Amino acid sequence: MTTPTYRDPQRSVDERVEDLLARMTLEEKAGQLFHTMLAMNPDGSLAEAGEGGFLRYGTTELVAERHLTHFNLLGQGGVREMAQWANRLQELAASTRLGIPVTLSTDPRHAFTDNPGASFGAGAFSAWPEPLGLAAIGDAELVERFADTVRREYLAVGFRVALHPQIDLATEPRWSRQSGTFGSSAEVTAELVRAYVRGLQGPGGLGRESVAAMVKHFPGGGPQKDGEDPHFPHGKEQVYPGGMREYHLKPFVAAVEAGCSQMMPYYGRPVGTDWEEVGFGFNKDVLTGLLRERLGFTGIVCTDWGLLTDADIMGEPHEARAWGVEHLTVAERAAKALDAGADQFGGEQCPEVIVELVRAGRITEERLDTSVRRLLREKFLLGLFDNPYVDVDLAEETVGASGFTALGAAAQRRSLTVLTNDSLLPLSGRPDLYVQGVDERVAAGYGNVVADPALADVAVLRLRTPYERRPGAFESFFHSGSLAFPDEELKEILRLLETVPTLVCVNLERPAVLPEIAGRAAALVADYGASDEALLDVAFGRARAEGRLPFELPRSMAAVAASRPDVPNDTADPLFPYGHGLEI
Repeated sequence: MTTPTYRDPQRSVDERVEDLLARMTLEEKAGQLFHTMLAMNPDGSLAEAGEGGFLRYGTTELVAERHLTHFNLLGQGGVREMAQWANRLQELAASTRLGIPVTLSTDPRHAFTDNPGASFGAGAFSAWPEPLGLAAIGDAELVERFADTVRREYLAVGFRVALHPQIDLATEPRWSRQSGTFGSSAEVTAELVRAYVRGLQGPGGLGRESVAAMVKHFPGGGPQKDGEDPHFPHGKEQVYPGGMREYHLKPFVAAVEAGCSQMMPYYGRPVGTDWEEVGFGFNKDVLTGLLRERLGFTGIVCTDWGLLTDADIMGEPHEARAWGVEHLTVAERAAKALDAGADQFGGEQCPEVIVELVRAGRITEERLDTSVRRLLREKFLLGLFDNPYVDVDLAEETVGASGFTALGAAAQRRSLTVLTNDSLLPLSGRPDLYVQGVDERVAAGYGNVVADPALADVAVLRLRTPYERRPGAFESFFHSGSLAFPDEELKEILRLLETVPTLVCVNLERPAVLPEIAGRAAALVADYGASDEALLDVAFGRARAEGRLPFELPRSMAAVAASRPDVPNDTADPLFPYGHGLEI
């Protein structure tokens, strides 16, 4: 029996793509245009309908009947089980008519944020600061080593697409997605994304040892009106009152030049520009005119998740993020996105809609082929057709390996940013310590932990950036609204600061408003994802904090409200300017 051309590794990628494309049915082509979520059972078995907690269709139906071959894994699991699950999924794909292998993707898994719509805590993977912390260090070589570590750990368990880096600019202080960015500077972000793409994909471009980078959120998701997030209807508007649209584009120009394989447009609907006022995933001015024609991007455009259909998320009904085209049917939305230049629909699993669009003559099969070629080409470049499986034993050795963990731990320490220091740091000896928000067992390795602040020599207090609690289980993970500490909480904090010299460490997932705390803390440190050990090592002079603020810290919420969402570091008289950080 003759080996099909697409199965022959000696043939060129283009030959293999064209041969496979010619063999595919319309239904099989349509399935490639969907990149949806999967869960795995705790034992590493494939989750079927009703087992994953959210699956509308079981894994077998999605792969064998609906012809999907692109999935992102939700949730965490044991390393061995994740590798076994990936192999079982590939075995299922291999049993289909054409045996098209699955491309597995994931949201970030190497830091501290745990948001099912954006990022997972590190778990078994090496733990690093959030991207904001990498920006605080500002070392492109470190970012490339980080991305290379991500690549190695992802490859071990079968992930071949990273749904990151996120290179939006943190120009609206209230926006909930800033911890995943490199801060407010377009120049810094551009430099770091080049290093990030090199680390993930390799200096020679996409290959068998690469993880493809899906850069997001084109053309820059930071300038959100009032800082609200477009996952939700009240956050759908993206605005440019400062005329800084080109500034937000700079990191994406760098990403394209670096050869990123994929691009994800954001949900937002641009208001008050010369672009059509529809979400970027439906926006031909942006996807074709800007991304394809002006920037010359030739890779895959995958929409953000859930643009076509309403969905149940965490037991709650959520409307499709079809901002500006809410009036269109699901089929009309799909057609508009394809006309705009999208190749793939994130978080959706309705290939029958595409089949009907082609059969009705609304979308040509040639248009479908254009996107399917891009998607298949990446699978071939990644070597998935020749060996999609992972070594389960090697996965256990690789993920969370001591060398990777040490690199991440060192980066946590370097990223810490000393904002004030009234002769408190570095600490010495074994002082009596009162701690809040710090594991007492960890603190006991550095001093004598006491239960009463009045009996302490020093207090260590860890805080998080304030936010306004929102209704709904899903939205509760997106910390939005005021950046100022509520009055009662602030009084308790200040009472402690007046009782004992206190080191305050605030986790900056957004720019906190804390002038009273800064004025009374004996020392104030910012972290962007760091362990208690990392903080205390710096506090006791066992490690050096090198961080500089990746955005300014506003003095008041009035200054935030008066600032322009698209302009970096635009609040009047900031408490700490961009780039601030002290040596100790």
